[in-house]
Amino acid sequence: MPGSSQRKGAIRKKRGNPTAGSGGRIRQGLEGRGPTPKAVDRTKHPAHKRAKAKERAEERETRRRPARKDLDSIVEWVYGRNPVVEALRAGVPAAALHIAEGTERDARLREALLIATQHGMSVLEVPRPELDRVTAGGAHQGVALQIPPYEYAHPDDLLDRAYNAHEVPLIVALDGVTDPRNLGAITRSAAAFGAHGVLVPERRSASVSASAWKTSAGAAARIPVARATNLNRALKSYKDAGLLVIGLDMGGAVELPALEAATEPLVLVVGSEGKGLARLVRENCDLIVSIPMTSATESLNAGIATGVALYEISRRRQA
Repeated sequence: MPGSSQRKGAIRKKRGNPTAGSGGRIRQGLEGRGPTPKAVDRTKHPAHKRAKAKERAEERETRRRPARKDLDSIVEWVYGRNPVVEALRAGVPAAALHIAEGTERDARLREALLIATQHGMSVLEVPRPELDRVTAGGAHQGVALQIPPYEYAHPDDLLDRAYNAHEVPLIVALDGVTDPRNLGAITRSAAAFGAHGVLVPERRSASVSASAWKTSAGAAARIPVARATNLNRALKSYKDAGLLVIGLDMGGAVELPALEAATEPLVLVVGSEGKGLARLVRENCDLIVSIPMTSATESLNAGIATGVALYEISRRRQA
């Protein structure tokens, strides 16, 4: 019939190109949405909140541990007969005593073996080339002590320590103190005068090495040392928690004997002997305190100055 082919073409066209109301538009909209997101990807779902909480916990744990790649770089070696004996006498926490095969056992080595055995420490006899390798060719005299990396606390742990003891917080923060012996002396004073911990920045700072441990005379085992990724950020966090940040510097406007805030929750910030407090750290301090001395030409190193300041704070708190 005339026109029948035209009607069939129109029908085919209608079937191939759905118009509004045919259901095609709805099907196309559904195709664009894709699969339903997983529970952990939905911000309001409990699974998402649990996953985020786990991430925060893992991030905090990562900050506690120094990020190192090579095992040899995180292990410290004390080598040579006298240094090894001195470290063992001081109670430096060691993982193992390494002795080169065929080494002559004199009085010092016998003492090292005795102390190591008494403390249940591993004693390993190793090939001499292996000892040469781990000590980078140093004069080890056939003996070396393996010191594991120090486990730093988190800055928040120092506050928790004070609160758990129901005591007024006292924290010592170090800015630019690079001598491990000064760190050891400060740790010893902090333990002696009731501080709740020592805070050091990750960069440009002494670490808790065997040298610092020996200088602390074992105090490093009694008081935690925390490490902060950013010292200024940690100080601001302490201020938000209600602590007063006191900087110790020769140019301080307030002399230590006149420090009325000694009985308040405190962070005592100590700078390096040569450069003192960094500008940003100084700006973060609520107060700058100086130690009065009879001669303007004299200065105290960081370890002694911290000991003097902590003694005065302790005296005022006990008065």
